[in-house]
Amino acid sequence: MTEISLPEVSLVLLIGASGSGKTRFARAHFGRYETVSSDECRGLVSNDPNDQAASAAAFEVLHTIAGKRLAAGLLTVIDATNVQKQARASLIELARAHDVLPVAIVFDLPEPVLLAHDAGRDDTPRGARVIGRQRDQLRRSLRGLRSEGLRGVHVLSSVDDVAAASVVRRRLLTDHRDDHGPFDAIGDVHGCLPELELLLTRLGYEIARDAAGRAIDAVHPEGRRALFLGDLVDRGPDSVGVLRLAMGMTAAGHALAVPGNHEDKLVAALEGKRRSTAHGLAETLLQLAGETEEFRRAVIDWVRGLVSHLVLDDGKLVVAHAGLREAYHGRSSGRVRAAALYGETTGEQDEYGLPVRLNWAADYRGAATVLHGHTPVSEARWVNNVLCLDTGCAFGRHLSALRYPEREIVQVAALARYADPIRPLAPPRGEAGDAAVVAGAGAGAGAGEGAGAEAAPRGDSELRWDDVLGRRSVQTRLHGGVRIREEFAAGGFETLSRFAISPNLLPYLPPTMAPAPTSTEGGFLEHPSAAFAAYRAAGVARVVCEEKHMGSRATVLLCRDAATAARRFGAEPGVSGAVTTRTGRAFFGHDTTEELLARLRDAASVAGLWDELETDWILCDGELLPWSLKARDLLTGVYAPAGAAAEAALSAGLAGLAAAAARGVDVAATAARVRDRRGDAAAFTRAYRQYVAPTDGLTGVSFAPFQVLATEGRARYADPHPWHLGVADRLHAAAPELIRPTRNTTVVLGDPESEAAGTAWWLELTAAGGEGMVVKPEAAVVRGPKGLVPPGLKVRGQEYLRIIYGPEYLRPGNLSRLRERNLGRKRALALQEFALGAEALDRLVAGEPLWRIHEAVAAVLALESDPVDPRL
Repeated sequence: MTEISLPEVSLVLLIGASGSGKTRFARAHFGRYETVSSDECRGLVSNDPNDQAASAAAFEVLHTIAGKRLAAGLLTVIDATNVQKQARASLIELARAHDVLPVAIVFDLPEPVLLAHDAGRDDTPRGARVIGRQRDQLRRSLRGLRSEGLRGVHVLSSVDDVAAASVVRRRLLTDHRDDHGPFDAIGDVHGCLPELELLLTRLGYEIARDAAGRAIDAVHPEGRRALFLGDLVDRGPDSVGVLRLAMGMTAAGHALAVPGNHEDKLVAALEGKRRSTAHGLAETLLQLAGETEEFRRAVIDWVRGLVSHLVLDDGKLVVAHAGLREAYHGRSSGRVRAAALYGETTGEQDEYGLPVRLNWAADYRGAATVLHGHTPVSEARWVNNVLCLDTGCAFGRHLSALRYPEREIVQVAALARYADPIRPLAPPRGEAGDAAVVAGAGAGAGAGEGAGAEAAPRGDSELRWDDVLGRRSVQTRLHGGVRIREEFAAGGFETLSRFAISPNLLPYLPPTMAPAPTSTEGGFLEHPSAAFAAYRAAGVARVVCEEKHMGSRATVLLCRDAATAARRFGAEPGVSGAVTTRTGRAFFGHDTTEELLARLRDAASVAGLWDELETDWILCDGELLPWSLKARDLLTGVYAPAGAAAEAALSAGLAGLAAAAARGVDVAATAARVRDRRGDAAAFTRAYRQYVAPTDGLTGVSFAPFQVLATEGRARYADPHPWHLGVADRLHAAAPELIRPTRNTTVVLGDPESEAAGTAWWLELTAAGGEGMVVKPEAAVVRGPKGLVPPGLKVRGQEYLRIIYGPEYLRPGNLSRLRERNLGRKRALALQEFALGAEALDRLVAGEPLWRIHEAVAAVLALESDPVDPRL
């Protein structure tokens, strides 16, 4: 057997004259869609695969298809003669443009075999003249194929060679997706062996030493492994010791490593290829001069064996010394290696003579976490799921590591200042101490050789319009992909950009709530029995019925203090949280908001929530009351005029009818109808007036929290509802004048007595003027036979629904028409928005970048742009 080894992601050129069996070989060894055939492309553009006049158009199509496949990271095979150098050159350039390796399988068969195959073709034979010319072109090209840029050339010289060939796909050296860690990624050590040993010890590693006491390995008792991010050498006191330890750990399987630009330059110097020995290289070479030739050779071999970057944990983690843009992940080319080791620059220099670096992290939108070093920063800060771990140990700052997947940063302080940066490091925004956990957004300043300034720096708090606009699908853990139509995305974006508060303080928007299925109970449009039946059918055993407060939905981001809000959410000075509407607007001005937050903060402290929940911020969902606080314009501009007009007109009508009756006209039936209508109008006025109350600042304002959405490190939307209501009761006890409790009762579905008690509770609640209730599965998040179960169904009272559907909605004809309302779209929206809100919370507590959180937040607003009847 002849084994043909191909990289899993590569561009494969089948090279050979017509009749050499390339198409049969492709069908036998590659997938149906992996091969792009020039003949098929001719057929696509001309209806004739043999039409040579269509070749130019056909190869445009071929290049387009191949380019799309390579961009998607798919192995692609080109089935064409490819015997001309210019034809191969365009394909090799295509591979380079997509940073994949171009390889060739050459069919160098004898001419008699080619002619025999040609004579037996199903389509038009090419003829001896064409085949002879093609074979001559191939023979002249054979010796120079590798020099053209092909990274692998496999020649099959006979029919037997072709029959005996087998294709084996090999993983790229960068592909470690099946390695899930856990890892401890360590930033640039730069010869700081004492600090490295301290850091490894702090991370829990046990250091092994040789007879001379030198560190040669480090083992973690829990099986964790170190990830060295390059630049192990130069500047510090013991580059040789660092190399010895890192090489020992990788050889023993206790560490992985990627090369840095300093290792690259060291090997070049050891091989006599580098003249400059600046930036600590001279000292490293002097240290290595005291070692054996065998050790120096081992250093060269070890560095040469390191690959540019590693893709780990199912592609969720990428490590590269200088970082790596998403398009380069898992790719192989000189350009990728240069970017991984040296970074990308604008071609300019700063005032220190250092290259100006492209600030690629500011625009990074990949799902993978990228860890890197190379550019020293004053403190490690997340920027769009990218983290630089070079915190200037050799310059007297810190040596840093990231525990993955925990995303915890652990640091040790430098024991000395071993070198001076070319460009001074910016002062840190907060001392990290010997060990710290650091989180947040933004980037520190860079300094030192191989670093340079960042071009057009932009913080993690800034978003791009293309993060949320256009037709898109947002993936959610609870409900799969949620599709957003382009016109709805534009509507949501306008609301966000014109009216919403700062995106930093808007990590969540609450979902719409679907009504219960339409009731068949006499005189009721909505009734608890329909909600109970719907949840029974979904397999839910217990539900919590919660009082539906007649207020305005409010999300409260409550931070322990302004410093927490600034550190965790990038808030401006003096801002300690936010109180927002369903569309992300601020409920109050700054001063009133801060006064409310201060009172809520005191209640949380009295209730002991900060310590119990192990957090310094709480995000919760609730209602601000009274309703008139937010709905004043609706009340004064719509409801009050409608009620007043009805009262005036109907009263005048009754007066006229009374006068007619006094003249002996029989208007009794008409008068009865008008009196009934005036009674309905009066009921309408009473219905909305009971939700109106005067307020002055926060006087008369109350907040009814009913769900804790998230705290530091934990999304809590899936916690059982009784727990959330218990927290709300404790807050009410701590501040009864401000915080309103949410009355509730639990119903066991399938138990007639329990369901009857739940219905009686609802009737009592609504008879006393309550809006109604929301029925929720006790377990909060439930999956039924048909997927995600609605998180809540609202059941509104008879009188409240007059506000929604009009004074006379209960008249038989009107009620009959309303019972035909279509609830399907509203239910779908409620599920989608709930899943999007949960996704935003999951991304928030996982420390994902702001653009990822706001992808889900903006999608909720986009769905709210759907013209579904909001009264549902």
